[in-house]
Amino acid sequence: MGDVLSTHLDESRRAYISDRAGKLLTEFGKIYEDQYGVALFNSVRYEIEGNGGPQTQLLHRKVPLKDRVIFSGNLFQYLDDTKKWRNRFCLVPHHYGPVLYDNKNAYERGLQPRAGINCAGYRVLTSLDQYAELLNTSVPGGKVKAGSSQMKCATQFPLILWHPYCQHYQFCVMNEKEQERWSAVFQDCVRHCNNGIPEEPRVESAAFTDSVRLYRQARDQYGTWDMLCGNQVQVLSNLVMDDLIPDLKNIICPKLRGKPQERQRSWLLISDQVYRSVHEQTQQYFKGLEKRCSDKRAEMESQIRTDMDQIISCKEHVYSKIRAFVLPKAELCVRNHVQSHIPSILEALMLPTSQGFSEVRDTIFREITEMNMNLVNEGGREKLGEHMEKISQLGYHPVKMQPCYEKMDQLNLEGLQQRFDVGSPAVFRQRAQILMREQTDNAVFTFEQMVHQELNKSKGEENVCRDIQRILERVLKKYDYDSSSVRKKFFQEALLQILIPFLLKKLAPTCKGELPRYQELIFEELSRFVLVENTYEEVVLQTVMRDIVQAVKEAAIQRKHNLFRDSIVMNNSDPNLHLLGDEPAVDWGEQYANPNEAPNGGRHGRVRQVVSMIQEDEDLDTVTSCQETPANETIPEEPESSDVNQIRGMLVKEFDVPVPVPELKAEQFLERTVLKEERVHVTQIQEERSKPVHEEESRGAEVTREETDSRVAEENTHSDSRTENEVEEVTVSQKDHSVAESDELHSCQDETEDLTSSDQDITHGNRQDTADDVAYDDPDVAHYIQEVTREAVAHYAQELAREEQELALAHTSSDNQPEEVPDEVSSQEQASTQCHAPSQLPKEIASLDLSAEDKTTYVQEQKFTPDDSGFQSPISEGDEEAEGYREIPVPAPRKSRDEIITPF
Repeated sequence: MGDVLSTHLDESRRAYISDRAGKLLTEFGKIYEDQYGVALFNSVRYEIEGNGGPQTQLLHRKVPLKDRVIFSGNLFQYLDDTKKWRNRFCLVPHHYGPVLYDNKNAYERGLQPRAGINCAGYRVLTSLDQYAELLNTSVPGGKVKAGSSQMKCATQFPLILWHPYCQHYQFCVMNEKEQERWSAVFQDCVRHCNNGIPEEPRVESAAFTDSVRLYRQARDQYGTWDMLCGNQVQVLSNLVMDDLIPDLKNIICPKLRGKPQERQRSWLLISDQVYRSVHEQTQQYFKGLEKRCSDKRAEMESQIRTDMDQIISCKEHVYSKIRAFVLPKAELCVRNHVQSHIPSILEALMLPTSQGFSEVRDTIFREITEMNMNLVNEGGREKLGEHMEKISQLGYHPVKMQPCYEKMDQLNLEGLQQRFDVGSPAVFRQRAQILMREQTDNAVFTFEQMVHQELNKSKGEENVCRDIQRILERVLKKYDYDSSSVRKKFFQEALLQILIPFLLKKLAPTCKGELPRYQELIFEELSRFVLVENTYEEVVLQTVMRDIVQAVKEAAIQRKHNLFRDSIVMNNSDPNLHLLGDEPAVDWGEQYANPNEAPNGGRHGRVRQVVSMIQEDEDLDTVTSCQETPANETIPEEPESSDVNQIRGMLVKEFDVPVPVPELKAEQFLERTVLKEERVHVTQIQEERSKPVHEEESRGAEVTREETDSRVAEENTHSDSRTENEVEEVTVSQKDHSVAESDELHSCQDETEDLTSSDQDITHGNRQDTADDVAYDDPDVAHYIQEVTREAVAHYAQELAREEQELALAHTSSDNQPEEVPDEVSSQEQASTQCHAPSQLPKEIASLDLSAEDKTTYVQEQKFTPDDSGFQSPISEGDEEAEGYREIPVPAPRKSRDEIITPF
């Protein structure tokens, strides 16, 4: 392709390009020298008056990166001369200029790199279709399809760096994950390099940006400019190429030969060579321009400080004259063409920007919280330096910050671009992303300084995690304030960048021609500091600034996008914190290094790496705290009702049957009356639970389901405790009955007499503080309990039935006025008498909803294991433990008999 360059870029053509570029640079130089004086006057006036904005709450890192490797890894590059793909080791240093080596060994050995890329002005493409579309629209020579032989990719995951004037770089990787990572890395490089004009020094930066804007307006080019990318030399080179390339296309493109793809390839080589020569010429010219201005700066600054009042008076006089002429026309234009569109423009800017800053906050919180959890699990202070080393460069981590930057991709000004001559929303998108990165780094740096200060105060390790969490909360509050201030300022600047060029273009036909006559109002010795063009723009700016500020204030009052109102602005809220800003950054890798780890050696051992695909740590499983382990949902809960529970409930209910008492004392009668009322109440509640819900609601039940469950459970608990004591008595009675039935009957009568004479002898050790125990003080009740327990044993069913009849006759004859036994009691006694007959099924089994065969099988398979008390339980000890049964301790007896405490 050397023939193409020599053919179309001969000596005469090169001389033409050089002369044309020189004229354009000279024209720009004159504008720059004029703007330099105005920028110097504004800077000195700002310094004297000190009209600064609100003080920031976060600290600022003075040296963001030093000896850092942002990213490194392997990828494939397409070589245009050999038309082959070659493996390359790509390294992204601290200046975000990717460097390509043959392999990693070449880098470690210190060999010269194959190429270095300055990413300013580039676009990152991940599709061949996008690349073909850009080529067909910007490069002359014909249409080329995406599937042509020249554009075939080695893999399905391409990465292309596209520039309108420079050489294109075509890469590819092996999988989609690497493509996403490298795309995030290259986009971060482009974003960083595009922001190449530093804010300091203030005079040079302000003079350059104003000169570029006025230079383009002189050519009737208003609105935003996509190629305002890179440092001053790169921007000025793009400005020259923007005027030069259209003429070169008309001259050279008709002479190109070959297929469309060959013509495009030839033009790319020619354009790249022209850009290199223009960039070299621009660099030399701008260096001389800066030197001339800097030589005059001392003299100009001395004159400004001497004649400051005179300069201000002259400027105000000119401002008032121009304002009287321009203001009516400007206000009319604002009302008719601008005012109604401000809310829609602001809303389009605020939504993605606020989402992006909110994602930044979440990222900071997530990363520091994860670090804090790792410190808890991995050993505290020993690992602090390693984790803080990673946190310190969070703002410059391309992959972790990519989700925040992607929120700005939603910015859509499609309906406003044509009306207000906005070339592309990429200018505002990249500016917001840069502010996100700056705020992230400020928050992290503030966190570092505060943690370092806290560690110096307390040497213990037990409170490190607690202090980190407390510091994180403080930093996030400061971030909320600073991010609100930064966003409001960004919205105002973005609205001005959109609206001011539109107003200037609208007012130019009627106002711009009248401006030269106002030059006569400026003294000649002050003409370097007061310009009519700048004063005219200030008048237009003040016309629309009021509406812009009002719109931003209304948006802040709505609290829709987490903006602070001006009434709650915090000034000097933490003055002691700013004292830490003067201290140098903490070197966590050396100051808090783990003594057990060996230091890195080698030639490039001192070069620390933020993130690398070779040593990637994003795929590691996140270590979570044991306190955040979710509950095991696979463990089934114990069912509320089962066959075993039903059987046990039936056995317990058999001992809760009220019995008639022949003779009662006044105190016992009162206690029994209360007991009877409470038992009737529980019976009603149980019947109500068995009915449908709508019947309960219609009846207006006063007791809730939760209260009923607790009362029934407590009653069953007391019944179980009574049953154990009663079983002991049954065991003694069974032994006596095995000797002789008559002796047992006499012993029961003697026992009844003993119970009548003394309540404490019977209820000692098993009497509880409940109303149910009142019934056990009567000898008839105790005797009845013995009869019921004997009926529970199948072997003595018939003998106990006969004894029950004899005792019933004895009670009937002894009582003059016996109480009538309820029908339900008699039916229960009859059922209990017949439940364990050899020819019948037990009562518990008969009550189950089973067929005849199932009941027979259940009786055969059921095994009764006698416990220590002689009571035959239908379940084994293991089943009892599995079902959750446990022995409940007996509470102490009540102190006063006058106070009756019920279990309900």
